[in-house]
Amino acid sequence: MSRGLSHLAALEAESIFIMREVAAELERPVVLFSGGKDSIVLLRLAEKAFRPARFPFPIMHVDTGHNFPEVLAFRDARVAELGERLIVASVQDSIDRGRVREEPGPDPSRNRLQTVTLLDAIEEHRFDAVIGGARRDEEKARAKERVFSLRDEFGQWDPRNQRPELWSLYNGRVRKGQHMRVFPISNWTEMDVWQYIERENLEVPSIYFAHSREVFKRDGMWLSVGPYLKPRGNEHAEQLQVRYRTVGDMTCTGAVPSSARTIGDVIAEVAAARITERGATRADDSFSETAMEDRKKEGYF
Repeated sequence: MSRGLSHLAALEAESIFIMREVAAELERPVVLFSGGKDSIVLLRLAEKAFRPARFPFPIMHVDTGHNFPEVLAFRDARVAELGERLIVASVQDSIDRGRVREEPGPDPSRNRLQTVTLLDAIEEHRFDAVIGGARRDEEKARAKERVFSLRDEFGQWDPRNQRPELWSLYNGRVRKGQHMRVFPISNWTEMDVWQYIERENLEVPSIYFAHSREVFKRDGMWLSVGPYLKPRGNEHAEQLQVRYRTVGDMTCTGAVPSSARTIGDVIAEVAAARITERGATRADDSFSETAMEDRKKEGYF
């Protein structure tokens, strides 16, 4: 077996072990699925951990209402293929019920509104564990997280009060109202994810590959022209060959110029990149030096 496959096999085994630990220790887990590359890998790992039985948890997507249509179509097709239960927690529903308010000004982003929607869904369904695809190499706040990361009765995270995880021993004990955020692919990198997708021959949404799209530049990012986002003032739209390194709310997720049309091409681009996918393409992480950590403390994933 080659060194690359041995490395992926070790990561896969660790992640499967973590998923099985969640199923063994917690009563009402759920796995988050956005249709993005990391959550695609999570579902593949869940298949390997639990098939031919059904998953011991439903699948949940927190939908801002401003998602890429290609990704939503992929989400629905993948869940239907698996035959598992999908829960859609809607930010629009949260707005309609007065739980959150749309940001003022032009082109409001709903990305930061997801926190309340997520916490409400956790409370409604009484989930005691939420499995997500966050990785430590994405962002410095995520690098602080344990694999089993406790959230208090208010859904908040305290980075200074985390449980030790020596020898891969995970403590899943929670009190009523608390829940765990669990990150089975914490130790993976963006390169690992794409190499695993290539090895497993996994399908991904088309926007991960180079395509022609109408975009404009704002704050150093190429943003997509669409129903939720338009150029302002001296911003000018143009047609470019781009792809997305990460998927999320259309109003804050940037594209990168690219000619990568295959997974092999994408792997070559990732190998040459010198900035993480969130650092390069997520405007919501650039409000302040601690933007992600502040949101995570409030309950963001």
